[in-house]
Amino acid sequence: MTTYTSDPRRRTAESAETMADVRYEVDRIDRLLVEILAERQSFMDAAARIKGDRNIVHDRARIEDVVAKVKAACEAAGLSPAIAEPVWRTLIDRCIAYEFESYDALSAPLPANS
Repeated sequence: MTTYTSDPRRRTAESAETMADVRYEVDRIDRLLVEILAERQSFMDAAARIKGDRNIVHDRARIEDVVAKVKAACEAAGLSPAIAEPVWRTLIDRCIAYEFESYDALSAPLPANS
């Protein structure tokens, strides 16, 4: 289980009074996002290990399912779908590229001993 750590939250969007307040919170959130994305990336390594065929790394139906779930979660979270959808589509695209690299690394033949 991953635990996310961060500097303490100082303000909310409603209580921020200065650009320094805003920047502190944005930087704090960005550090959390890096940790969360690293965890997500680790599952791309798992997918590459588990999938037995490179041809199934890119799964259009799964991509659309993920995007639909994200868009459905947007309203409850107060996130604009106009922000979420392109961010997730880019994230998915880059994760697929990473998964291909991971799959290829796992499938690469071991060097022969001389």
